[in-house]
Amino acid sequence: MRAIPKWVEKIHEQGDKSDNASIHAVCFHPEAYNLLVAAGDKVLVYDATDGNLIDTLKGHKDTVYCLAYSRDGKKFASGSADKTVIIWTHKLEGILKYSHNDGIQCLEFNPVTHQLASCTISDFAYWSSEQKNVQKYKIQTRINCCSWTIDGQYIALGLANGLVSIRNKFGEEKMKIDRGKAPIYGLQWAPPSSTSGPVDILAIADWNQKLSFYTISGQIIGKERQLGFDPLCLSFFADGESLVVSGCNKQLQLYTRDGIRIGPLGEIHDSWIWSASVNPQGTAVVVGCQDGSLAYYNLTFSTVHALYASRYAYRENMCDVIIQHLLSGQKVRIKCRDLVHKIAIYRTKLAVQLPERVVLYELTAENQPMHYKVKEKISKKFNCSLLVVCSQNLVLCQEKRLQSLDFYGDLQREWIMDSFIRYIKVTGGSPGSEGLIIGLKSGQVWRIFLDNSLPILLTTVLSSVRCLDLNATRTKLAVVDDIGRMTVRDLTTDTLLYQDSGVNSLAWNTNHESMLCYSHTNGGLSIRVGSLPAKNPQNMIGVVVGLCGATAFCLRGNLMTNIPLALSATLWQFVEAGLYEDAVEIANLGVPLNDWEALGFAALDALNFKAAQDAFVKTRNLPWLEFINEILTRQKHIDISKELIQAEILAFSGKFKEAARLFQKCGKNNKAITMYCDLKMFDLAQQFLTNNEDGDDVNNSDSDDRRELVKKKAEWACSVHEPRAAAELLLSAGEVERAIEIVAEQGWTDLLLDIGRKLQPTEKKSLELIANHLKELKALSMAAEIYRKLGEETQVVQLHIEARDWNEAFRLAEHLPQVLPTVHLSYAKWLVDSDQFIEAHEAFVAANKPKEAHILLKNLADSAVTEERFLDASYYTWLRARQLMKMMEMNPEETSQHHIKEFKVLLQLSAIYYAYATIFSYLREPFTSSPPLTLFNTSRFIANQIGNSTPPKGISMFNVYYTLSKQAKVLGANKLHFQINNKLQQLKAPNGIQEQVDVNIMNSRGASTFSDPEDLLPMCYKCSNFSMHLSGNNCPNCQQEFIFSFVSFEILPLAQFFPESDINEEEAERLLMTPPKENSVDPFTETITQDDIGDLLPITLNRDALRSIDPRNVILVKTPKPIATKYYRNLLPELQITICPGCYQAFHSEDFELQVLQKGSCPFCRLPEDQLFDCY
Repeated sequence: MRAIPKWVEKIHEQGDKSDNASIHAVCFHPEAYNLLVAAGDKVLVYDATDGNLIDTLKGHKDTVYCLAYSRDGKKFASGSADKTVIIWTHKLEGILKYSHNDGIQCLEFNPVTHQLASCTISDFAYWSSEQKNVQKYKIQTRINCCSWTIDGQYIALGLANGLVSIRNKFGEEKMKIDRGKAPIYGLQWAPPSSTSGPVDILAIADWNQKLSFYTISGQIIGKERQLGFDPLCLSFFADGESLVVSGCNKQLQLYTRDGIRIGPLGEIHDSWIWSASVNPQGTAVVVGCQDGSLAYYNLTFSTVHALYASRYAYRENMCDVIIQHLLSGQKVRIKCRDLVHKIAIYRTKLAVQLPERVVLYELTAENQPMHYKVKEKISKKFNCSLLVVCSQNLVLCQEKRLQSLDFYGDLQREWIMDSFIRYIKVTGGSPGSEGLIIGLKSGQVWRIFLDNSLPILLTTVLSSVRCLDLNATRTKLAVVDDIGRMTVRDLTTDTLLYQDSGVNSLAWNTNHESMLCYSHTNGGLSIRVGSLPAKNPQNMIGVVVGLCGATAFCLRGNLMTNIPLALSATLWQFVEAGLYEDAVEIANLGVPLNDWEALGFAALDALNFKAAQDAFVKTRNLPWLEFINEILTRQKHIDISKELIQAEILAFSGKFKEAARLFQKCGKNNKAITMYCDLKMFDLAQQFLTNNEDGDDVNNSDSDDRRELVKKKAEWACSVHEPRAAAELLLSAGEVERAIEIVAEQGWTDLLLDIGRKLQPTEKKSLELIANHLKELKALSMAAEIYRKLGEETQVVQLHIEARDWNEAFRLAEHLPQVLPTVHLSYAKWLVDSDQFIEAHEAFVAANKPKEAHILLKNLADSAVTEERFLDASYYTWLRARQLMKMMEMNPEETSQHHIKEFKVLLQLSAIYYAYATIFSYLREPFTSSPPLTLFNTSRFIANQIGNSTPPKGISMFNVYYTLSKQAKVLGANKLHFQINNKLQQLKAPNGIQEQVDVNIMNSRGASTFSDPEDLLPMCYKCSNFSMHLSGNNCPNCQQEFIFSFVSFEILPLAQFFPESDINEEEAERLLMTPPKENSVDPFTETITQDDIGDLLPITLNRDALRSIDPRNVILVKTPKPIATKYYRNLLPELQITICPGCYQAFHSEDFELQVLQKGSCPFCRLPEDQLFDCY
């Protein structure tokens, strides 16, 4: 920073020019419009720009000691030794005066509330326009200076006893700072700074000749700085980064915010400096002296900076170094805490010259690109005009002398040039051997290598070198001289490439060896690449100092800015010259995407596929990239003419007419037809269908093209929702199957049928396709017609099956025996899905699927048992037995004893479930219609039928015994009651019944008699013997199987007999049905009076015996083969017995008739009433 005197004036007392007026205070307007000067007893108002005196204000009677401007600039105040304070307006009119008891020492306006603080030797006061009275506060010592905080909350008072008193707006002391006994003559709160936080910092200058800094809480900041003189004033710059201090030393001294001395400003005056004020804009400073001297200095800031590639280092706040990455915008600050004289940067090295040393910094790591650490410190003082740093050396330039030092400060090599050195540029190289390009005042340009003492003359320009640069490959040198002439030379051939005038700076592109950017003296920035001329310069103010890619680094004053280059014009220079690869290199530096796109199309028009690919990759134009790859792939296999490639390019870019003409020119009419077909321009495609030379029928290729054209028309008609037209076109082109698909998609069954009728039976594939579509569209009659045309009657039947038209399906299947089982099977599955299980069972049987029928019935029975529907379980089990019986009847030769046994087991199981249904209903329902005797007989039947074997699924023996126990007690069968209760005691009772079971057991044990009535005991009508209740369902004496009535489960009076072995069933039936002779004796009545009837009753009867039995007393149970017919003699003819023809179970006739009347069918096999009558 330099202080250049703008104007200086000596102020004298009025009327006596030999007597100088001491200047005790100077003050700038907040906007620097004018300058106030306190000279003697007057206030002088100067124009701050030119130093002209505007007015002289006379209102005080004694010396004016202090001045202060309000922050808004609308008023200012002056304080004098006459003990008065005058308030002036910005129009220089006095509006108010108030007085103190002593002379006024200092004034300060509150920056927020515009409250004025006036301080004297013994008190201080606050004045504001809103208050009528001035509030005064006593103080014990003289106040020399004062300053408000930035927020206007507190004021600091500098006292003559060495104390600093910090008070609030109400005069209350909040903090006290003791600086010893030395008076305080300068203090000020620092303005906010960009590098510091919002902390209030108070700078204090005292007569201990020290400068110190404190927080508002009284804590000292940093260390105290020695001034070396007694200060009288202190003033901060507006940015808060630096301040000036002056006093008895008679010269301004510049310090940083941290108290670091930067140096003197301006000349040494003849007397003390009482007051100094910094221009609010920071560009000037004014001082007032004891001898009446008033000096106005303009401040100039020299730019200390360095640039390498995209890293820019510059000085800030005189003591800081900022390293900025110009592309990314990253910044890092290095606090040097001393005045920075020179900066140099190269690769990873940074050199900073301070007054007494040079500090070398180095980047720490690549992953921390902006982190520098100290590498070396050279504690020597160097005088140099230029400073350059290399990998291992420090280069100093002073006038004609160039010195190379190592990082320890030792001299390595020295060069002395013939003229002053104006410019140095490091051109790179291996560490320790870097090259330097040096421009001299004489116009010579030399190359120096750090490891070589001999410089090399490269060129000479006509005037002093202003700047120079070497391109990235070090083959081209550009030099600008003082008269603005630019010269570019090729160093390899030592030839002049081109030159220009009116240039003030230049820079080669670090990313492109042939691109040069230079700025003009009249403004503007030009770009030149290779031998192509520069286009019109783009707007720019400043000088270019670097160029990286598409960004130029331009310096204006001390501000570095990034200027994006407009490379489009340069790009199109190369395109117009046909240099597409060079154009791609320019575009890679940075151009808009639309320029990339245009470059790609221009290269494609010139058939430069490599450049076009690069351009379209940049714009991510995938369609064009695929197109280019396809062309390149085809070129590897076949030779493609340029005209054909150009035609395809035109077609792909949408220039269809030009493409069609080129296709025709190449003899590729088919490609033009395909193109127009894809575009749905069928009329234009029709024009390219050519005939042969004789004008006869079209040749084969044209026929194929015509057919393809018709197909494309049809596809287009289909896409625009004209399917009928599409189908007609396809039919005319012979594409029957595609036409059928289109018609089927629309559901036009009539049209499908018409197409099928027109086809020949030999066109089987098309007819089958029509039939299938008609079937899918539920047009079964039409599909049947097509299938009949194909001769596929089986498919016709299948159609009716799918339509669930079972009557028609069975009618047609009667003539197709091979299809009939399939119909039955499909019908059975449909019945299962419809929950018609019985009918489904019959259908499975009819389909010759006995296994499926058996599984169905078994599943039904299991489900019924699970759901406790025991009558249904009995019925389904009986159906299983009947199915097995029919199978044995149909295949007697395959019948074995195993099948007969299985039949009997199923029949027995169905009887158990049938009987258990009554027991279950009795226990579950609150009321029952079954009398006790029926319940007794039924439960006894189940108990004897199961015996000691495992009960069938779902059968609870507890329920059976519990029912039998209860009915035995009711009927007086105490013995049986006791026996059953003993059995119940071994079984687990359901919840809630165990207590009742225990009670029954106790009652049974306490019965008076332990016998059962004889009429309740099972009696065998064959041998007339009684048996125990739980001795089984066979007579233990004669082994006669008891025949039960399947309603009341009473034992029927039937005795089974057998014809002799030589009598077959037909003869036996004929003999039994023949009325007996008059004198014949019934063998059963003849022996009825014998003593041992069991032994005498005949079992096997001959023909005469069979003939003698009354047919009315004979019961025949005729079952299908191979199960033999059973013969029974009703021993009580008055008791009528009925055998069900469906299940062959025996009933009391009255019970059976009642059940049929109630249920409409047999209670056991559910044979309908009408079929029962038909059987009888």
